[in-house]
Amino acid sequence: MTAFAARALVLTVLVAGCSGQPGEVAGELFADPPGATTSAQLGAEVATTVASTSTGPPTSVGTPGADPPSTSPTTTTIRITTTATPTTVVPPTTSLLPTTGWSAGSWVDPGTIGQPWGSVPGVLTFRGSPTRSWHGTGPVPVDPVVAWRFPRDGKMCSLSVVGDVEKEWCGVGWTGQPAVFERDGHTWVVFGGLDGRVHFLDGITGARRLPDFTTGDLAKGSVTVDPDGYPLVYVGSRDDLMRVIAFDRDEPVELWSLHAEDSGQPLWNTDWDAAPLVLADHLFAAGENSRFHVVRLRRGYDADGLVTVDPDMVWFTHGWDNQLIADVGYNLSIENSPLVIGDTLWFANSGGLVQGWDIAGLAIGVTPRRIFRFWAGDDVDATLVPDAEGMLYVAVEYERETDRSHELGQVIKLDPSNPSDPLVWALEARSEAPSGVWSTPAVHRDLLIVATDDGEVLGIDREVGSVRWTLQLPRPVWSSPTVVDDVMVIGDCAPAGRVLAFDVADTSVVPPLLWEVPTGACIEASPTIWNGTVYMGSRDGYMYALRDRR
Repeated sequence: MTAFAARALVLTVLVAGCSGQPGEVAGELFADPPGATTSAQLGAEVATTVASTSTGPPTSVGTPGADPPSTSPTTTTIRITTTATPTTVVPPTTSLLPTTGWSAGSWVDPGTIGQPWGSVPGVLTFRGSPTRSWHGTGPVPVDPVVAWRFPRDGKMCSLSVVGDVEKEWCGVGWTGQPAVFERDGHTWVVFGGLDGRVHFLDGITGARRLPDFTTGDLAKGSVTVDPDGYPLVYVGSRDDLMRVIAFDRDEPVELWSLHAEDSGQPLWNTDWDAAPLVLADHLFAAGENSRFHVVRLRRGYDADGLVTVDPDMVWFTHGWDNQLIADVGYNLSIENSPLVIGDTLWFANSGGLVQGWDIAGLAIGVTPRRIFRFWAGDDVDATLVPDAEGMLYVAVEYERETDRSHELGQVIKLDPSNPSDPLVWALEARSEAPSGVWSTPAVHRDLLIVATDDGEVLGIDREVGSVRWTLQLPRPVWSSPTVVDDVMVIGDCAPAGRVLAFDVADTSVVPPLLWEVPTGACIEASPTIWNGTVYMGSRDGYMYALRDRR
């Protein structure tokens, strides 16, 4: 092991009650940057649009905010405050009985954690479900070969400007997990590429099922396919737009789009990396404009049997508050994918603010209310990960070198049922800045599996927060581990960019390597496992399908 790797293995475990700041439960404290549209103006802008277009049930739009702005000093200490008494609402459907450690709710049954979602067989969004906890279905290949590589006629590449520098981008980026699903007797693979296109492929042959849909810039997040059977895909791009695309025509057609400025002046930028959710005809979408949006889709079909939507935005909120801006400034966006458990919406942002929002009455016009706040100290791009016992795991980057980052570390376990002091444990997983964790962890049996920017894959005891084993891979590892049938599949950044499979059946030992398949460059994307095939994109310009010889 190199000295660099050994340095990253110095893991400090914090146990709740020994040290660390408690979480804050606060009202909606929204500050606007200099020159930005005010919160009141934003609410008025969107409310005007909704008033002129809405024909459905009553909705509430704009930024909630019953509590006064925070007056805490600019420090890394989180002040504990209290919320107003929760509004009593009648949920849109009968609440489900609690089956796990999570509170029951009408939006997503907590008992579905780790289960597939929707009426469409497949992995339809990043991590497969509204709880971001379903990785796919086996069998996992035993000795795979490349069944196909797309495209066959050259690489997926395009030019894009980041800052003032134009560069060529190729392949599939972070998070880049393809949607794989069954429709009309065919296996479909849909994903966005760094060529600025959305691709619709046959999962068996790798041939195009439809022509590519061209966006105006990179599409580097993960797409979401409608879980209710409508032939719709929801995908964001760096061209400022979150799109709803129909794929029941001879070529894909954009039916509607949400611009990053539709909810006001973006706080940071106008990209869309997070994979949205579709629940009960509502689209839940987070943007790098640092706002969260909920859109009622009004899906249907026209007289010719073609799918339609008639969307309107029913609610949005800022992803920041006064205290967060005081702590880290205005470099704030939302890049991780939202999850919903019971009646709570969960997401975090690039300032490290982990948030839970009560959405119980959203469908009948009750404004969501923030009920959980915890500051992790630095950028949280990895999606939050729940377990069935009611705990939430947070993976954090190390960029700003804040006191809070040094105090907590980069892997954190929270107990949302104790919002005033949710920290269970935390540990350090970093070297020098920038480092930490970009990859979304995986819950597997009694482990939390975490891949780090330093190239380490850590098997962490979920109960106590200690590291049981470590794998060292070529850094960085941004690919999120996918676990199906006790096999973990992940990509690395070796010069050849390998897809690797490890046996994680015995969680007490270092996982043995089962197989590896090289691509041609670093792999940032995350794999999808479906019915004997691993689908994985690489920065070499291609999407791969790996399966056993037949």
